[in-house]
Amino acid sequence: MELLLFATGMTVAFIGTLAGSGGLIGMPMMLLLGIPVHTSIATAKFSNIISSSSSFVYLLKDRKITLKECLPIVPIAITGGLAGALLSDKIDPEVLEWMAFFFLLGALLLSILKRNKTEKAAEEHKLPFGKLFLISSYDGLFGPGQATILMYTYLRHGFSYLKTVALTRFQTFVSCLGAFIMYLVNGHVDWMTAVPFAFGALIGAQLSVRLASKISIKQAGILLNIITLILILQVGLRLFL
Repeated sequence: MELLLFATGMTVAFIGTLAGSGGLIGMPMMLLLGIPVHTSIATAKFSNIISSSSSFVYLLKDRKITLKECLPIVPIAITGGLAGALLSDKIDPEVLEWMAFFFLLGALLLSILKRNKTEKAAEEHKLPFGKLFLISSYDGLFGPGQATILMYTYLRHGFSYLKTVALTRFQTFVSCLGAFIMYLVNGHVDWMTAVPFAFGALIGAQLSVRLASKISIKQAGILLNIITLILILQVGLRLFL
C-alpha cells in the first residue's frame, strides 16, 4: 500500500501545483484504500505542508516572488485553516463534497464568462482577504478543489501565473499547517499513511514547479479550465449517481 500512496501523492502534487485540485484525485484513492475520511484529510494536509513549502521555496529562490508579498497572507491563512479543521468533525463528508462541487462550478463559470484581468503593476495588486480567508477555511475543513479556486482568485486579481502558483503554494502551506495541528491534536494522523504520501508529493511538487516556468498565462487558463471541468464531472457523477 505504501507504494500506491507514494505514487498517488506524487500525482496529486504534480497536478495540484500546476492547476490545483490534486486532492480530488488523492482523497477518493485514500478512501478506496479504506483510510478513514478524517485521517485522509489529515494525510492530505501533511503532504501539502511538505510539497507546497518545497515548491514555494524553489520559486522564492528563483525570485519569482518575494517574502514581503506573501507575509500579509499568513494571519488569514492560518486562522482559516484552524477554523476549518475545528468544524471538520461537525460536518458530514457528503456535505463537504457538495461544497467542493459548487465552489468548482462557480470558479469555472467565472472563468468562462469573464476573461482573467491582464496583469497589473505590482503596486496595483490588491489581495482579496475575505475570499482568501474563506478558501483557507475550506482547505482546513476538507480541501479538494481549494488550490484551483485559489488560483482563479489570484489570476482574476491581476497576478501572473508564476506569482499565482507561488502565492497559492504559500497560502496552502500556511492553512494546511494550521489545520494539521488541529487534526494531530484530535488524533486523526496515521504516520504510516502520511509519510509515503508526503514523500511522493515532495517529488511531484518539485517536478511541476520546474515545468510551471514554461507555461504562459493563456496556457495556464486553459489548463485550469480543463482540470476543473474534469473534476466537476468526477464529483458530480459521484454525487448524482
